[in-house]
Amino acid sequence: MNKTFLIARREFLSRVQKRTFLLTTIGLPLLIFGFYAMMIYFSVKGNDSLTIAIADNANLFEGNLLKSDDEVSFELVQNQTAATLDPQLQSKKYDGYIIIPSGYKLMAEDTLQLKSNKSIGLITREKIQKIFSNVLEEKRLLALHLSKAKIDSLQNINHIKFATIEGKADSDTKAGISYGVGFVSGFLIYFILFIYGAMVMRGVMEEKVSRIAEVMVSSVKPFQLMMGKITGIGAVGLIQFIIWIVLVFGLQLLLPLIFPNLLHQMQGQPMQPGGMQAAQAVQQSGAMSGLVNGLNQINFPLIIGCFIFYFLGGYLLYSSLFAAVGSAVNEDPQDAQSLMLPITMPIIFAMVIMTKAVNDPNSSLAVFGSLFPLTSPIVMMARIAHGIPDGVTVMQLILSMLLLVLGFLGSTWMAAKIYRTGILMYGKKTTWKEMWKWAFKKS
Repeated sequence: MNKTFLIARREFLSRVQKRTFLLTTIGLPLLIFGFYAMMIYFSVKGNDSLTIAIADNANLFEGNLLKSDDEVSFELVQNQTAATLDPQLQSKKYDGYIIIPSGYKLMAEDTLQLKSNKSIGLITREKIQKIFSNVLEEKRLLALHLSKAKIDSLQNINHIKFATIEGKADSDTKAGISYGVGFVSGFLIYFILFIYGAMVMRGVMEEKVSRIAEVMVSSVKPFQLMMGKITGIGAVGLIQFIIWIVLVFGLQLLLPLIFPNLLHQMQGQPMQPGGMQAAQAVQQSGAMSGLVNGLNQINFPLIIGCFIFYFLGGYLLYSSLFAAVGSAVNEDPQDAQSLMLPITMPIIFAMVIMTKAVNDPNSSLAVFGSLFPLTSPIVMMARIAHGIPDGVTVMQLILSMLLLVLGFLGSTWMAAKIYRTGILMYGKKTTWKEMWKWAFKKS
């Protein structure tokens, strides 16, 4: 055990002390955050404001000016025609104008025209159209003695409420949050298994090719050497992952400080008259309270605990298999790619099952994927996000954990026997059939 610890310590320090570790661990999140901040800045600040003149000859807006933002501003003009507005358009006093004729009829299919001196982008077009559509819609409803707020309230009534057998509310918001949490958690483990499993394989290959392994196995057992590398590289991955999480959430908190008006600008909606403002306020308030209630229904301590367990269990299981492959190949990287296929296929298959499990956690395919050790680290996270017993039962969770531990012990035993033979074998192309013989031959 002491020798295994020494090897793990060596693997950990040899990677952490490299400049590339600092660059990838700290520099990469900062670089991504920098690009992210630039995208936000140019999307919020970088757009030129359009000034649209509105000749309301039909008194449609009753002298009330539409609310402007950083992208589009409106200005009501009086007693203007196309002949008087065209020169102002050419002199760039306005970027465009809309003339509402005095004979404009709300109930008719008359089309208003926006004439501009430059091309208007698609998103800005949609915003302008939405502003006028909302205003005209309410005007038409008022002409029919109907209230837009009442119609919106009728459309927003949900006639079916979902609940669990215990009587707990199972809202759409909670289901959506569970879907997102399960998908992100499963994808993170999928990412970890590929990245750090391949890192273990490359580390074993480097020592074999450089003949360092021949010197090391003279003083330590091959099993101790393999477990030391797996533990050391796994510790590097865990530290790197924790730093990434802290940096990502920490940098997110800086966005309001860098862009004080970001939330207001991104959520800014055009002013809507009368009942539409009240209806929108009620909808936003209801959505916020629904979001809070949905978050309160998610068992985050359980999800975090299971994530750590399945992260470690999945990594230890697959890294032992990747180490076995690394010990069996020589200098040719194509040999490693051919031998990696049987290992990577279950990971990809688990990702496919997870896309179904996040939507239907109790399907037979999702249950199988969450119990089978080669797929459970990814699939179970998709199910556990829905909670207990809604997404997964206690017995299924315990059985899945037990099978994952047994799978790790079995894969480690098999990989150790392959590692013991393969780490000292050179000049021969290895196949899975031959590796299978190494694993089950008598000592």
